Amino acid sequence: MTNLFNYIDRPSPIHRLTGAAKLLCLVAWSVAAMTSFYTPLLLLMTAAAFLLFRMAKLRLRDISFVLSLMLVYVVMNNLLIYLFSPDHGVTLYGSETVLLPLFGRYRITAEQLFYHLNVVLKNACTIPIVLLFVCTTNPSEFAASLNRIGVSYRISYAVALALRYIPDIQREYRDISLAQQARGVEMSKKAPLVKRLKSAAAILIPLILSSMDRIETISNAMELRGFGKDKRRSWYSGRKFSRADTLFMAGSVLLAILSFVITILNGSRYFNPFV
Repeated sequence: MTNLFNYIDRPSPIHRLTGAAKLLCLVAWSVAAMTSFYTPLLLLMTAAAFLLFRMAKLRLRDISFVLSLMLVYVVMNNLLIYLFSPDHGVTLYGSETVLLPLFGRYRITAEQLFYHLNVVLKNACTIPIVLLFVCTTNPSEFAASLNRIGVSYRISYAVALALRYIPDIQREYRDISLAQQARGVEMSKKAPLVKRLKSAAAILIPLILSSMDRIETISNAMELRGFGKDKRRSWYSGRKFSRADTLFMAGSVLLAILSFVITILNGSRYFNPFV
């Protein structure tokens, strides 16, 4: 079954971090990546992201489907940027080095290619960290750690249920898809893409209905057990912050601060090699 944002249990240092620590690291890392176009920093973050991904002992086949979707997003993002603003890099870097004239206002310039490189690097240093957070964080432990840092346990539990429900939706979608194929609906790779998309869209209605039934069942079970009656609750999967949690959080915060410092010292968010 295709893995899509599931928790994958592995004996790795990344898995042993608490959920709240990983969330804070993700936020700080994302801030650093979003606020800077400084190419050396983005290269460093990309290398670190792939190193952390390797430390988590995740295999590419575990997340191949998600990676293919991310690759399509990156390609479409760069393509649309060029179609709507082919001179954006020229405007940013204040120079123009034409490598290949095309037609009209479209031409390939070194400045535009360098800007697209930075866009790719921003995605390359962020996407692995997002996948790490989702694939290495146990939903129950994440809810407990969120509550530990001050988030209401009702909200924490809702987050845990949402994360736990993702594989259930995938399983339900697969079951409905197999049932449709047993009735003669062609959804394999042999069918044309348009027909497969229409068949997949037809699954949404029974999937939504079954999801509503499941939500009602869970809500009734929680209400019968008196969930939300008390102001506090205990957690079976709760863990205290370890030294590794502190080190990773401190490193991520320092990275975000470094991004702001480089921007201030450089006088711009952009690294300009064309000056």
